[in-house]
Amino acid sequence: MTTAPTAQTAPPPPMRLRELVFGAACAAALRAAARLGVADALGETPLTAEDLAAAVKSEPKPLRRLLRALTCYGVFAEGPDGTFAHTDMSRLLREDDPHSLRYITLWCTEPWTWDAWPLLDEAVRTGDNVVENLYGKEFFTWLNEDAPASAEVFNRAMTTSSRQSAEDVAARLDLSGADSVADIGGGQGHVVASLLEKYPAMRGTLLDLPGVVANADERLREGGALADRVRLVPGDCRVEVPVQADVYIIKNILEWDDESTARALRNVMAAGGPGARVVVIENLVDDSPSMRFSTAMDLLLLLNVGGAKHTTESMTGRLTEAGLVIEEIRPVNPYLHAFECVVPG
Repeated sequence: MTTAPTAQTAPPPPMRLRELVFGAACAAALRAAARLGVADALGETPLTAEDLAAAVKSEPKPLRRLLRALTCYGVFAEGPDGTFAHTDMSRLLREDDPHSLRYITLWCTEPWTWDAWPLLDEAVRTGDNVVENLYGKEFFTWLNEDAPASAEVFNRAMTTSSRQSAEDVAARLDLSGADSVADIGGGQGHVVASLLEKYPAMRGTLLDLPGVVANADERLREGGALADRVRLVPGDCRVEVPVQADVYIIKNILEWDDESTARALRNVMAAGGPGARVVVIENLVDDSPSMRFSTAMDLLLLLNVGGAKHTTESMTGRLTEAGLVIEEIRPVNPYLHAFECVVPG
C-alpha cells in the first residue's frame, strides 16, 4: 500500500516547502472526495478506480488522479494491483462514521474560504476581518441570508463537532451538588443534553439564536426524553443572558472581538450572581496536540469575523478582566481545555 512519509523520511526543506505551497491542492482534493462521496462508496473491500467511478458517477481517470494525490497524505491507500482501500483517515470522510469529519472538511473548504484566504496579508496588516468588505455584510448575516447552502454545511459541521465533544465534556465535568446548568451559545444543546443524562435530577437551559434553538437536539424538544427538564431560550448572549443557573457552560464561542467577548462574560456573571460557576471550554493555540488545526482555524477566524483562538494567557486575561476567579484549568480531550471559574461574592 502507498503510505505517507514518516517523520524519519520527511523530505528536505526545499521539497517540503514546495509541498506546503500546494496545500490548497490537498484541501481541494479532500473537498472533492467528500462531495463525491468516495469514502461512502468504498467499503472494506479494495476497489479499482473504475468501480469507484461508477459508484460515484465520475470519470475513472480523473478519479484515479484524485485518489493518488490523497494517498500521499495517508487518505486512502493504493495497492500494488491498482486498487484503493480505506485508511483510518479516509474512513473519517464517511458520513456514517461515528467520528466523521466530512462536514468539518466541507466547512473548512467552502467557496467563501477560497475568496478570503488570498487576503490574509491584508487581514494581518490591518487586524480586521476581510469578509465584511468582500460581501458587504457581517459574516454570519451574509452566511444565513446569502449563502444558505454554506450555512447548512456550517450547522452540520458544528453539530458533528459538538456531538463528538459533548460526551467528553460531560465525562470530565463534576457538577455534583448543582441543581441547574445553562449552556450559553450552546448550538443544538448536545453538551447540556449529555449533562442532563449524567445527572438525572438536574435541570438545564439552552440559550442560542432563535434559528439555532428551533433545531435543538431532539432529546430537548417537545416529546424528547429530556424535554421536561430543559428550557430552550432564544437569544444572543452578547446582548443579554436571561437565564439563572448554578453552572454556566460557555463552549467555543468566545472567539469574537474583545468587546463582544467581554459583554458576553459580563452578561453571564450578572445572570448567575455571586457563587455561580462558569466553565469556559476552548481550543487553545499554545497547548494542544492539534496545533496545526487550531492555528489554521485561528487565521480563518481573523478573516471571517476578526476573532481569534486563544492562548492560555489570553483566555486567562479575558476571564480575569471580566471579574471571574479561575479555580482550575485542565484538558477535556486532545482539542479542548476547560477553564473552571466562579463569580466572586
